[in-house]
Amino acid sequence: MNIHEWYKQAKYGMMIHWGLYSILGGEWQGKRTPQYGEWIQSWFGIKNAEYGRLADIFNPIYFNTEEWVTLAKNCGMKYIVITSKHHDGFALYKSKTDKYNIADATPFGRDVIAELAESCQKHGIKLGLYYSQELDWHDPDGGGYDKDMGCSGLGWTNVWDWPDNSKKDFTRCFENKIKPQVEEILTNYGDLCLIWFDTPGVITKKQSLELHDMIKKYQPECLINSRIGNGTYDYVSLGDNEIPEKFTENPDKEADLNGLGGFKHSPYGLYETPATLNHTWGYKYFDHDWKTPETVLKYKNHLNSMGINYLLNVGPDPLGRIPSPSRDILLKVAESI
Repeated sequence: MNIHEWYKQAKYGMMIHWGLYSILGGEWQGKRTPQYGEWIQSWFGIKNAEYGRLADIFNPIYFNTEEWVTLAKNCGMKYIVITSKHHDGFALYKSKTDKYNIADATPFGRDVIAELAESCQKHGIKLGLYYSQELDWHDPDGGGYDKDMGCSGLGWTNVWDWPDNSKKDFTRCFENKIKPQVEEILTNYGDLCLIWFDTPGVITKKQSLELHDMIKKYQPECLINSRIGNGTYDYVSLGDNEIPEKFTENPDKEADLNGLGGFKHSPYGLYETPATLNHTWGYKYFDHDWKTPETVLKYKNHLNSMGINYLLNVGPDPLGRIPSPSRDILLKVAESI
């Protein structure tokens, strides 16, 4: 079975947002962010010197990939997609490119992606990696400076450490960090089912193609989502939590750069909706507005009936535990699958 047929049959996957932001849990200096937990650095404009101190205490002693993977498997999920690097620039694997990573900068000192890859292979779950290919708030040349405001913060780019956007050149970030890190995740963790990119803006057609060609060089069977930008994708990620009433493919219309809405065309007929169980992706200790198991099951069945995969997110806490409400909802849904 080729990767396209596998993806069509997979239908259901687990997304995991986890990183330094999980320590804050959506709160900074007595204030709660009303937006996504993983965007907290941008929302409050936390300077890198301060935000980076979180790495000094990141020691998730209950992190256990066996628990994560067996939960996904027992719930009928066929693949896992985890944030190898999110917008804050912090990597969950040992990167030779940048020491700002969980193996080198924290007391935990372990390679999360390596351990997760091993457990996925053991249990027959495919692994995909999210990688923020444009936004990087830890780099002075991180992208996003073509937009004024972030989806939940002061800006898409880091304007709290480096306010002069006229001095930023994404090409420097792309050459010095993005490309070498994408090569690392492609070559160090076995077979990947997909690379999940996000929020393109200033990235050029040439740069998107460079990433595309690198992926196909090292892993020809690895799928690329539409948020790579510039139309160089294999499958379409619909908007966050987008549940269309009905769906019609349009072969004359490609996915937009951000993949954030509408019914765009996938060259292989592959689609997904990335979705949350509450209102956040990264852990927020006070967000208890959970979807019911009945709602999750309804959405899953509806999406799957239209050929759209349901990629459902969990946000582990700073100790490495998947919150019990998330577990309970997913296990209840599994009883009816």
